[in-house]
Amino acid sequence: MKEKCMRKHLLAISLLFVATFNQVFATGDPNDCEGCKDPALFNRMPGFYIYNYEELDFNRFDFPLGFDKMQTIEGHHYYFDYYANDGIKLPSGLQIVANYTNAAKVIGGEKIYEYEDGGNHYVTLKIVKNNTEIWVMVDAGSGGMYKVNMVEKQSMEQDVVADAESLVKGIRETGKASVYGIYFDSGQSEIKKESEKTIFEIARMLKANPNLKLYVVGHTDNVGTFDFNVKLSQARATAVVNALVNTSGITASRLVPFGAGPTSPVMSNTTADGQAKNRRVELVAQ
Repeated sequence: MKEKCMRKHLLAISLLFVATFNQVFATGDPNDCEGCKDPALFNRMPGFYIYNYEELDFNRFDFPLGFDKMQTIEGHHYYFDYYANDGIKLPSGLQIVANYTNAAKVIGGEKIYEYEDGGNHYVTLKIVKNNTEIWVMVDAGSGGMYKVNMVEKQSMEQDVVADAESLVKGIRETGKASVYGIYFDSGQSEIKKESEKTIFEIARMLKANPNLKLYVVGHTDNVGTFDFNVKLSQARATAVVNALVNTSGITASRLVPFGAGPTSPVMSNTTADGQAKNRRVELVAQ
């Protein structure tokens, strides 16, 4: 829930520092809005307070990777507005960006992209720690305020992969089978390498049942626009069909890709777990 407050500006000094991933939020400024705290990864520039703070258990944010190139990252999202207290010497936007970049590098992070636009300086940072990707974007000007967006992308480990027998059993009993062992990067349609076992099992099922024809249906959660999700689900379904045809020798005429987008959820999209369940591929008997 977003909370805002404005209080009398007081001068306070705090140092930008790097914390461990397990550390609690650092102590802030007396002017911080109620409930606002720095992230565990960074403190703030000296003399700044948090004017506005937002935390979402699951959200999507576009991080710049280059000129006209973005990467959509999903996960635990933090947003911070930092304002300068009265009386401090204001740092430049470049100085703010450099501070965050150096702090990230201390713990093995990397600068992905940095640019300047209309007097504001921007940087995209990435830190990988304990099976978690932390993406950070800092938007800083010279007018006494800057913004930080941070997304914690937790790598999901799939312990159970559907086998050919369970897939065909589901199709025979209900006309369809949901598949959760096919992985894509957020907002992308290229199948990741860790999906190979699942693709192999689908191919094994099709080879053992040569008369079986399938609709390969892509599903998404409801994060993002409807048109984007429909297009993405179609592209992912097509990628699965191509993998089965090109790498497993399945006849293309047995498979029809279809993108259902967010139109057929199996759980509520109000929770991260529900959204994860809704992002799936279904094999539907023709």
